[in-house]
Amino acid sequence: MNTGSGPVIRLAGAEVVDALGPLWIALHQHHRSVAPHLAMYDDDRSWRLRRELYRQWITEPGSFVLLAELGGEPVGYAFVHVFDGPDDSWVSGDRIAELETLSVAPAHRGQGLGTRLLDGVDVRLDELGIGDLYIGALATNLAAQRVYERRGLRPLMVKYARLAASPQPR
Repeated sequence: MNTGSGPVIRLAGAEVVDALGPLWIALHQHHRSVAPHLAMYDDDRSWRLRRELYRQWITEPGSFVLLAELGGEPVGYAFVHVFDGPDDSWVSGDRIAELETLSVAPAHRGQGLGTRLLDGVDVRLDELGIGDLYIGALATNLAAQRVYERRGLRPLMVKYARLAASPQPR
């Protein structure tokens, strides 16, 4: 999946999980910037927790990583977790995908790499025969929400939370 001299996107699996750390931390820092009101773990703890989730999710049949590399260095990735369906409320397939992470290195944002990764996710899901895709976005990350809506995704649920570590309005 290469278009010219830009990053090359390739299908990957468990072998790349450890290399995703810096890109996860860049995304975690971005989340902090768009949701400064939330109490968040420090970068190292966040990555340790996420890495363990990746190690679990990648063992699920169909789950995959699309890794974008430039000169052999990771500059972006999409991590897709595939799990058994159908959903218990709305009509869905026997397998459902969730885009758990879409991260692009700060120096490569705004150049279409995220779109290319999302295009690759759609192609891979078509190959796997999976039509149902969930994507979560922080409520304050309006730019990400606009990207997903331009791709034909629509809000499905709104998740409310009371986080003990975050200040609560009274």
